[in-house]
Amino acid sequence: MDVRLKFLGGAKTVTGSKYLLEIDEFNLMIDCGLFQGLKELRLRNWDEFPVDPKSINAIVLTHAHIDHSGYLPRLVKQGFSGPIYCTLATASLLDIMLKDAAKLQEEEAAFARKKGYSKHESPQPLFDSKDAESALNMLKPISYLDKFLINEGIHAEFFDAGHILGSAIIELTLEGSTQTKKIVFSGDLGRYDQPLLRDPHSIDNADILFIESTYGDRNNEEADTNKELAKAVNETFENNGCLLIPSFAVGRTQLLLYHFNYLFENNLIAPCPIYIDSPMAISATYIHKKHREDHKLSIGKHENVSIFDNKHFQYYQSQESSMNLNNVTNGAIIISASGMCTGGRIMHHLYHRLPRTNDTLLFVGYQAIGTRGRKLVDGDKTSRIFGIDVPVKCQVKQIGGLSAHADQSELMRWASNFKSSPKMTFIVHGEIESATVLEKKITNELKWSNVIIPEYLESFELFQSI
Repeated sequence: MDVRLKFLGGAKTVTGSKYLLEIDEFNLMIDCGLFQGLKELRLRNWDEFPVDPKSINAIVLTHAHIDHSGYLPRLVKQGFSGPIYCTLATASLLDIMLKDAAKLQEEEAAFARKKGYSKHESPQPLFDSKDAESALNMLKPISYLDKFLINEGIHAEFFDAGHILGSAIIELTLEGSTQTKKIVFSGDLGRYDQPLLRDPHSIDNADILFIESTYGDRNNEEADTNKELAKAVNETFENNGCLLIPSFAVGRTQLLLYHFNYLFENNLIAPCPIYIDSPMAISATYIHKKHREDHKLSIGKHENVSIFDNKHFQYYQSQESSMNLNNVTNGAIIISASGMCTGGRIMHHLYHRLPRTNDTLLFVGYQAIGTRGRKLVDGDKTSRIFGIDVPVKCQVKQIGGLSAHADQSELMRWASNFKSSPKMTFIVHGEIESATVLEKKITNELKWSNVIIPEYLESFELFQSI
């Protein structure tokens, strides 16, 4: 058995994760993410795919985030027709996330045609709803800890990564004619001792390791999240304004609701309406209630009651109800997607609230380079929305403690579980600065050799004649 590797994404960037393993004549791809953020990265989504999609035999996903799954409909559109393996909760989340991604693609293409700002005479979406449905029909949901066969001599197993609901560490076992080898993909690792999800599962050996490095160059400050949230709410209300929170629909919104439920119960903030204005976040919250075995939140006094049913939480599905929030001038919290302000309903809230001096825009998560969220955090005085330069007059704040990504110390904690150095360790899913710092940290402290930061489209020979 000969095994080769090609990096189709997730190399020196936090987006577009795609790792192609050529195992003899069988082509297996781990993750199938969409490039996001900088324009030069986003343009890769439109490039001819580096390999023939029809030649890929199967895909295994670590989790449902779009930077790990969002290219699936495009790949299907180009001819991929194999099975897509993922966890049970990931399958549930993909059902809403891929449909939403397709809808956004269709809407953006239609808007470009209407406004005529595209260089193409008839702008087309990257993929459409039909492509998303086709991809969803290929999903093969697998439970955690259930070892499954992908092809002769290739087995896989999912372990809880603690990042979002259904997120997984993938362990591949390759059984050759003379040797057995293990390849481990960390996926995106979550934090330790969090209220919503379990700790990342410990792995103690691998021949080849892929480890993410989103926060490889920093440690998140030991934040009292409840205290910081309460301060942001109370100061905004004292200023007679509203608190607007851009939030990832999956995981982050549900964690915020956990904290706000705590603040209400402990009288740290006054009773107030919290509007969850994101159809995807609402659907994801329902999925959290459905997949109770995949998180550790208490359900409540009654079997079908959870913290997500708090009387102060108001879930807004319709566009009309969303627009009505423009009339709410004070004493309310609005949570809307997307978390990096790259699209979705948050855009129209930003359009109306950035100019309001009484309001506060609160960021609660990582903002990738090139995103509108990152620019606002960095102090931009205007933000171009719907073709208009909107002045930023509201308060712009950011708090830590809510990240779904392991920080440097937690990445090292997870890596230190390995009993010996993998033969090759690839530092992936991180900007070059964070990847470089983590590479040095692993090399110097764990004394691992052959730690590599790969380039986009770089190839490696992993095993020969095993």
